[in-house]
Amino acid sequence: MSSTPIVRFEDARLAYGSRVLWDELNLSIDAGEFLAVLGPNGSGKTSFINTMLGTTSLNRGSVSIAGAPVRRGSAEVGLIPQQRPFGDNVPLRARDLVALGLDGSKLGIRIGRNSVRKQVDQLLDMVGASGYANRAVSDLSGGEQQRLRAAQALAGNPRVLLCDEPLLSLDLHHQQAISEVIHRQAVERNSAAIFVTHEINPILPYVDRVLYLAQGKFHLGTVDEVMQSSVLTDLYGAPVEVLRVNGRIVVVAGEGSGPLPADGHDHAHDIELETGK
Repeated sequence: MSSTPIVRFEDARLAYGSRVLWDELNLSIDAGEFLAVLGPNGSGKTSFINTMLGTTSLNRGSVSIAGAPVRRGSAEVGLIPQQRPFGDNVPLRARDLVALGLDGSKLGIRIGRNSVRKQVDQLLDMVGASGYANRAVSDLSGGEQQRLRAAQALAGNPRVLLCDEPLLSLDLHHQQAISEVIHRQAVERNSAAIFVTHEINPILPYVDRVLYLAQGKFHLGTVDEVMQSSVLTDLYGAPVEVLRVNGRIVVVAGEGSGPLPADGHDHAHDIELETGK
């Protein structure tokens, strides 16, 4: 990893009125690093992404990308958004959607068509989407569409790849495939990957550090440093147990703690917060 951080938060605070999402956040993310961002719904994970996109402003402190203040629309930043279906009869092929990541900001007639086609083919192959390259995006499943969004985000070779729940609607095989692609892109292209997810288990082989947000607090460290019963109990203010079962991490609400305001009971999630019984 490079010694020069690609992303830096300094004394960062984000709050909506009296509701504080985090305060005094100091975080440097290096080239080649894979940072997982975890936490319950409403803890500020997507807002964290938005501060780096320049669409949400901090209340205090600063965030910079590649040594410069964050600006909206920066080519240094790529985004894989949460999965949202396209409308019916969208007149756009899969390969056309990916191509927008290469030249979608340019006006006029596309030039260098052979070069663009070759790059698109490589990106489609990278995410396992070559088999439906010429199909309309509106005819594809949510998981197939999400693979195209990953390819589109990677097309611009961003210094920072922001991933906002990119594994939703994907089966386990493709969760692992997309996670590996994102990790490889970070390492080979000397960029940083920031991966918001409820599903840490598919990305466990790749995670360098975890930022866990909960109840207006945060904890930052390696997976083993953060995913501990004592750490999550402190963050939630309620008893929490972290179990490791067959190589998976499962988070369970402790006896008598009551329901946690968190990720539990969402069957798409690999981190489960359940009442201990």
